Amino acid sequence: MSTILETLEDFRHLIRNFSDRSIRWLLRDNAYVQALVKLVAPQLLPFINFSRGMPQNRSFISKALEERESDVLLRVPFQHTAEDEELLIYILIEHQSTADPLMGLRMLSYMVQIWEAQQRDLEAKGVPKTEWRFQPILPILFYTGAGPWTPPVSVTTLMDLPEMLKRFVPTFDILFLGVNTTPAETLKEMDHPLGWLLSVLQQERADTVSLREALIEAVPHLEAFESPQGEQALLYFILLILHRRSAEEQEDLIAAVIQHSRNKSEVETMAQTAAQYLIEEGIAQGIEQGIERGARETTIENTVAILTARFPNADVSILQPALEAISDLNRLKQLNLNASLAESFRAFQHELET
Repeated sequence: MSTILETLEDFRHLIRNFSDRSIRWLLRDNAYVQALVKLVAPQLLPFINFSRGMPQNRSFISKALEERESDVLLRVPFQHTAEDEELLIYILIEHQSTADPLMGLRMLSYMVQIWEAQQRDLEAKGVPKTEWRFQPILPILFYTGAGPWTPPVSVTTLMDLPEMLKRFVPTFDILFLGVNTTPAETLKEMDHPLGWLLSVLQQERADTVSLREALIEAVPHLEAFESPQGEQALLYFILLILHRRSAEEQEDLIAAVIQHSRNKSEVETMAQTAAQYLIEEGIAQGIEQGIERGARETTIENTVAILTARFPNADVSILQPALEAISDLNRLKQLNLNASLAESFRAFQHELET
């Protein structure tokens, strides 16, 4: 968990631009890129060595354009032959609610800029032109918009082309992932935190009950992976709640994430740390109540479990209303400790009533 808390420092400058930058933050992890390729082009996975993937400089994009675009560029070994080859994976993340009919032209423009950057690099290194080799690009469009994407991602659709002229227009394939149009079961079955994260993201505009159910289902699966990607997804959930939901909803949803987590104290710490940053930005409102509520419910559950194990013949359920009526978290934590130390069930009951 400490690693994830450290990433919050990197994430802090993205808080004001969560919509545009959060997916890019996740895709800085090669394991997430690998999972994305598994979704859109599984036939390529055996040939790509993601463990040696290197993020690439995006300086070819102008400052003005960089403010509008969110993308990822990763160089990976491509082991199709005995010789070492390399492939560039270019992911353009599109958040607009409607499809852009100019996307084919946009993607072509960025690909050309990448090759031009390679050209400048080769020239700077003094490599003879006869030895120049540009790296192929795998273009992926990652679409999170609510609306369906209907226009083909192609340059040719922008022209009224007679058949005899089509061969003079650049054509290329663009891999496409529409988050909201991909079946939820497909995402869940891919056996990776990205799938469960996207299944929750599908509910970001849904009613509170639907989002809560998606979170409750996803959280245990994420923790089962026991990987940094699972922890990153949990942090993403907390930030998603804070940026997408009202103060009233935040309390309930944050409490649900904590309550259904196996590592409740660690997730609580994660939420508190995120809240500290977000409150400073004036974004978080209900998270503190949600964290405390989740902590109270967890402490009560632990107390009841201890008493049930220690005094199997006692009717522990009769204490539930009294425990739930206690609003002071410190008092509940003390009672939790007393549950382990009490000489008898009656002694604990007396402590609870005083």
